[in-house]
Amino acid sequence: MSHVFPRHTKSDLPTAVGGDGCYLIDANGKRYFDGSGGAAVSCLGHSDAAVIKAVQEQVEKLAFAHTGFMTSEPAEALADLLISKAPGTLDRVYFVSGGSEATEAAIKLARQYHLERGEPQRRHLIARRQSYHGNTLGALAAGGNAWRRQQFDPLLIGVSHIAPCYEYVDRSDGESSFDYGQRVANELEAEILRLGPDTVMAFMAEPVVGATLGAVPAVEGYFKRIREICDTYGVLLILDEVMCGMGRTGHLFACDADGVAPDILCIAKGLGAGYQPIGAMLCTSAIYDAIAQGTGFFQHGHTYLGHPVATAAGLAVVNQMLERDLVSRVAEKGTQLQAALMERFAQHPNVGDIRGRGLFRGLELVQDRDSKAPFDPAHGLAARIKRAALEAGLICYPMSGTRDGRMGDHILLAPPFILSETQIEEICDKLAIAIEEGLASI
Repeated sequence: MSHVFPRHTKSDLPTAVGGDGCYLIDANGKRYFDGSGGAAVSCLGHSDAAVIKAVQEQVEKLAFAHTGFMTSEPAEALADLLISKAPGTLDRVYFVSGGSEATEAAIKLARQYHLERGEPQRRHLIARRQSYHGNTLGALAAGGNAWRRQQFDPLLIGVSHIAPCYEYVDRSDGESSFDYGQRVANELEAEILRLGPDTVMAFMAEPVVGATLGAVPAVEGYFKRIREICDTYGVLLILDEVMCGMGRTGHLFACDADGVAPDILCIAKGLGAGYQPIGAMLCTSAIYDAIAQGTGFFQHGHTYLGHPVATAAGLAVVNQMLERDLVSRVAEKGTQLQAALMERFAQHPNVGDIRGRGLFRGLELVQDRDSKAPFDPAHGLAARIKRAALEAGLICYPMSGTRDGRMGDHILLAPPFILSETQIEEICDKLAIAIEEGLASI
């Protein structure tokens, strides 16, 4: 009998005992192609020698030093490297242990920034419906997925939620992609004016929405309009790249594809590639200077901030991406993956949309392609496909609640950057089996 508290008490999961490139291996020797990188984490696969060596060497040299007393060499080096590649005027890096910690820190920093500047009335945060920003209470409040929020709602701070940029479902007939993007972006301005222009502290969004929508990028011009609105009203722009950042979309930072730079940016997952738990919040020099020239103390913190072994792993991961030009490879392989998915599933009667950027792709499942009507959630389609995929030897990321937290199903793919053309075909073959098994007898 296990004493581990699992994610789901009624699940019976295989035990992972090894990793080999793009594959995980269970206790029975079965190999699973990791087509989602876990949750878009394992971007370098499961046996990268350079990263393993960096972790081993750092543990031998220095395992831990609390940032209340000392900094460390790998933390300093990783911060320097990230800032050298970061967009806009991002200038400082606050290392944490994961994505929820990064977004939580971003929300608190946004509030303190305005306090330090003498604007204590700025307290409102605006985000988007069907977004996901993490599972700590502040991050969960920012997230706009009704199912994840429901039972914890009484504990959550009030956050306003506007429409996502979800062209497949929400663009009107006869409306251009650009006009649609401007329309939904302008909801931000309307909400700022409703709340009071001098009371809003920040707007938070994912450049490509991952877990809750299934790799949905914004249409051209959307984020440029969002940036304009934030600048007009003195609202900070927080971009959550926890899932879509660090090369995943074919850009080291996902927002580069949209031609905008945020005031605060959150990364995690691909930063450590699964070799160590690590995340980071990056902020501009203006935000940092407001703290430094004010109280001098960001009133926040966790024990494992800037952990030397975690930052050593992150440094090795980012160096591998840059030295091997893996970000360009993601763009190339992403195009091949999209083409393969289109060839295999574009005419499938229950695949309504195939979307994404780079090696971050989503398939939305529908009961009817013409009306785009989703399946009844009582079927549990996403869970059925997940089980069938595991049986077929594929790890993918099916989720339900795509449309509103309850209705809709999608499959998220986020394979390692090192996958081959042959393995793209393997994904498609095994995914086809899983979809058919999942749909059987519905």
